[in-house]
Amino acid sequence: MNLQVVGCSHHGSAISVRERLALSPEQTREALDRWRRVFPRVEAVLLSTCNRVEVYAASESAAIPSREQIGGFLASFHGLDAAEVIEPLYEHNGRQAVRHLFAVASSLNSMVMGESQILAQVKQAYQWATEQNDTGPLMHSAFQAALKAARRVAAETAIHHRRVSIPSVAVADFAKQIFERFDDKHTLVIGAGEMAEETLHYLRGEGARQITVVNRSFQHASELAQRWSGRAIAWKELFEAVAAADLVISTTGAGEPIVTAVEFERIEGARPERPLFILDLAVPRDFDPAVGNRPDVYLYSIDDLQDACNRNRRRRDKELPAALAIIEQETDRFLTEMHHRATGPVIQQLKRGWQRPKDEELQRLLNRLPDLDEHGREEICRSFDRLVNKLLHPPLESLRDESRHGIPYVLLDALSRLFQLKD
Repeated sequence: MNLQVVGCSHHGSAISVRERLALSPEQTREALDRWRRVFPRVEAVLLSTCNRVEVYAASESAAIPSREQIGGFLASFHGLDAAEVIEPLYEHNGRQAVRHLFAVASSLNSMVMGESQILAQVKQAYQWATEQNDTGPLMHSAFQAALKAARRVAAETAIHHRRVSIPSVAVADFAKQIFERFDDKHTLVIGAGEMAEETLHYLRGEGARQITVVNRSFQHASELAQRWSGRAIAWKELFEAVAAADLVISTTGAGEPIVTAVEFERIEGARPERPLFILDLAVPRDFDPAVGNRPDVYLYSIDDLQDACNRNRRRRDKELPAALAIIEQETDRFLTEMHHRATGPVIQQLKRGWQRPKDEELQRLLNRLPDLDEHGREEICRSFDRLVNKLLHPPLESLRDESRHGIPYVLLDALSRLFQLKD
């Protein structure tokens, strides 16, 4: 299949690279408009998440843009130096691209395997491209098949039930036992590192909207808050923010607790009586362990969560072979359908084109043998059929061989010209 994906992800690119190439919803639509002008005969879907930026391109007739061309397109859109953009980009083609798309949609390629947000993001990217008239038959088929593969993985395996990162376990396995909903809860993030960002990713997926970020560097706090539509506050407002929070995520690099048991007693006096969930991901710990002994306080450290992560990882790993098998099955199924769609008309026209002269010559011979009995007529008919099948075998075998590496557009065109087949 003439399908390609070019992009970068958490697997091989730093967040500093991904954030420079990232596309907001408005930028995605603008980029799709520009793509249609630059590559008018090439279908495209642009997928941009916090962990990946990918361009899916497909065409039934035009040449697919190269990795360098797509990298140049992204660089031009963002006003960046193309040389800096192209180097970290990976490229997959044909079967490899199809398998990659299916694995991405099924969350087998995510930073945390089994996370549920990616499927919605893939659907949204496909919908935007369709609305912008950048998709066509190939993209429709590929993304519909990807959604089917993702649904099979979710239904037939427990991949999505086995969270294995500290933040995902903290939110899904611990915080959800305390809070039934998150959209009405105040979330405080202390620190602005990757662990804080990943935890926010899961909380936002559960509906959290009221987010406050505090960090010793107000600039870093502002940058993280902006990415998650939250607000940043000064470090001196830390205790007041803890008093107002329902959930606290703490990930600083402090060498000693930033909230001692004595300090928390003063904070506690300013809090109404309601549960407080504290996820202390710092090493050394940011909160004095004694804080966890206070009424209505649920304090968890990395050690508290690691055992749950390890158990989930072992269970998930047992599910992975089944999930990968589904991806391979759906990839085979999709490529077979694409092969039949592309080669079917040519094969049918070849057979019809050879059928007419065979029938004419067969009838001419039988007319000259009026005394031939029925058995003899059947033998001659079978001989003619075998002859046509043997003559058709080489071109059809070549089609099958070439199809193992993708749809053989060049060979299809050559056969059409050689045997004067119509479109």
